[in-house]
Amino acid sequence: MSVIDAAVQRASAVVDDYVHSGRIPGAVLGMVDSAGNRRLFAAGLAQSSPQQRRMGEETWFDLASLTKVIFTAPRILTLLDAQGIGLDEPLTRLLPDLRQYDRHAWERSVTFAQCLSHQTPFPAVEPIYTYGQDAELLRAFVLQRQWKRNTGAPVYSDINYILLGLALERFHGTRIWSMPTDEGFAFQAPAEQCAATEFCTWRKRLLCGEVHDDNCCALQGAGHAGLFGNATAVLDHACELLQGTGLSAHCIENMRTPVSATRTMGWECVHDGWSGGDGCTDQCIGHTGFTGTGLWVDFGHEHAWTLLTNRIHPSRHTDSGIGRLRVEVANAIHRPVAS
Repeated sequence: MSVIDAAVQRASAVVDDYVHSGRIPGAVLGMVDSAGNRRLFAAGLAQSSPQQRRMGEETWFDLASLTKVIFTAPRILTLLDAQGIGLDEPLTRLLPDLRQYDRHAWERSVTFAQCLSHQTPFPAVEPIYTYGQDAELLRAFVLQRQWKRNTGAPVYSDINYILLGLALERFHGTRIWSMPTDEGFAFQAPAEQCAATEFCTWRKRLLCGEVHDDNCCALQGAGHAGLFGNATAVLDHACELLQGTGLSAHCIENMRTPVSATRTMGWECVHDGWSGGDGCTDQCIGHTGFTGTGLWVDFGHEHAWTLLTNRIHPSRHTDSGIGRLRVEVANAIHRPVAS
């Protein structure tokens, strides 16, 4: 049995326990090494209500905030390199109308690096979708809003990546949902092939194959969420990072290098209590998504793993234990084999 087969076998027992105990409806677990060797495991249901569908290894998921690291961060870093724009330059290089009615507004000094690594004073979350459903007016609202400044330590904020997404749209002259994605990814998925997420109280329907994130839906595409893909596509992306292909060495280095105790340009880095467990090397990066997704890439071990779940189906208001599940899966993957 290969190292990857053994690791996934250990971790699959953890996933099975969470599925059979009813904490999550279903999941797909996958692992790949730098040579492209991989193993996938699926368990449970892609949809439990109002009818049941089995989970499969090729089930598509709403990847939620994995959009930040699979789509938005690589494209921003590549664009900045191509245009000769420094990471420490302000967003106004691409969004000159940001807070245009107050030339001294603090938002105008926020840099690409700060947004990529969540080191800005923006608040953690804002229900932008409650301000209306006109996507163009909401874009103007995001750019002109006098944001409440967080005076404490910087927090993880979707607003950082909503702005980065607007910068991409402004440069390319098209909406994010019209931009090409890498193979195996898309901004919507056929419902019959997709894991269901939540019954949305304001859209008044069960979401399956359409974006769960409220703000992304209202904006009709945004940089912080909205990408769909399956475990195979996610592992393909991780394998390219391990092999140093698909993106420039400079781009990958930026995504690997810590800029704070917990963050790189886009990703989380290893720190106490993080989602990647205790057995990874200090060269590991990871990211999670609200819908129950996650990807971790360990350059030291030369392998990566993904755990994709539909933990918010049919409602987010349950205790799925997703935080603990992620850590238990990671620790099982790296558990030393008894001699």
